[in-house]
Amino acid sequence: MHRMISKYVNRPLFSRSFIQRYYLSNVAQVDDALFHPTEEEKQLRQTIFKFAQEELAPYAAEIDAKDEFTELRSFWRKLGDMGLHGITVPESEGGAGGSYMDHCITIEELARASPSVGMSYAVHSNMCINQLVRNGNAEQKAKYLPKLISGEYIGALAMSEPNAGSDVMSLRLRAEKQGNHYVLNGTKFWITNGPVADIIIVYAKTDPAAHQHGISAFIVETKTPGFSIAQKLDKLGLRGSETGELVFEDCKIPEENILGRVNKGVQVLMSGLDLERGTLAGGAIGIMQSVVDVVYPYVHTREQFDQKIGQFQMIQSKLADMYNTLNLCRSYLYNVVRAFDRGVIRSADCAAAGILVGENATQMALDGIQCLGGNGYINDYPTGRMLRDAKIFEIAGGTQEIRKLIVGRSINAHYMGK
Repeated sequence: MHRMISKYVNRPLFSRSFIQRYYLSNVAQVDDALFHPTEEEKQLRQTIFKFAQEELAPYAAEIDAKDEFTELRSFWRKLGDMGLHGITVPESEGGAGGSYMDHCITIEELARASPSVGMSYAVHSNMCINQLVRNGNAEQKAKYLPKLISGEYIGALAMSEPNAGSDVMSLRLRAEKQGNHYVLNGTKFWITNGPVADIIIVYAKTDPAAHQHGISAFIVETKTPGFSIAQKLDKLGLRGSETGELVFEDCKIPEENILGRVNKGVQVLMSGLDLERGTLAGGAIGIMQSVVDVVYPYVHTREQFDQKIGQFQMIQSKLADMYNTLNLCRSYLYNVVRAFDRGVIRSADCAAAGILVGENATQMALDGIQCLGGNGYINDYPTGRMLRDAKIFEIAGGTQEIRKLIVGRSINAHYMGK
């Protein structure tokens, strides 16, 4: 008898593979009719959804557990073949000629399948490629864009340092002019894609006495002597999205690799920061949608007291809150991003949208865990991973506190100017 009991006690109710198959089979395409998508946007979402759910979602748990995406290079090539890396790059420069809304949808659907890979893609396509398109000269674009767009190269952006996160102007990486080169010495920290990147846009001090006017942006090839990876960072979430510390030791960069103008790196950075905050927030929407993908079918399968738990009013209240929150966040963010495509970029709204989706992504993941009860707390189910992944959207691209300062100062400037 004891042997029989122990046999059943030690047997899991559902295997992890069964759980993954069950929830993947219940994931449906987003009904975004309320948000007036164009026919092209509908087709794009359908294509990315199908691709991401087939090619990425089945491996999301493994990527997180191993903190590595072993098939990253081949997957990158697939994204390149689909034209997704250069989605906002003009056709005349080898891109797809799409919109920022197209970019946001793509980030959302990739993050819905795997926030880790979604973040790596967003950094590559927005913070590296888009910055190069907006600020590079013809020679730089011709040299670097083709391989970045095809997926042969992986791109990154390096601004943050151990003592320079929100305070950009305090960065210490030095770039000293020597003949027709600049010699870089110093470190960068928390750099997404850093350990695997081929091309990195790096910000360094070229004139330390000039404060914000003494920063320049450089296009750095990671095969350059003097560049190295000190460590890959062991993160709470977005595991498998390689993040690391970069070291520059007498790293010689040719002066033709300055992006923009000498001592005008802050303008390069700021020219894309609002676009980054807007489009990358699509990753938080993707996480919120993935929580719904898990919770809605679960509460209509799980039974307690002889009925599906989704029939209990307290659970229905949580479902309603999730529905409202997700649609609210989508509505605001989509309007902010659509404005980009009309040439309207408002820093306060980019920051405010980041506040809204960042806080709610974390809260929705917590609510998802609560709806699953004990199952939400074990790693056989994905809600814990969703919570760990969501938190970054309250930190990266400017913390929530910095975003609130931006919004508050914008309001003050309006009234103080009267």
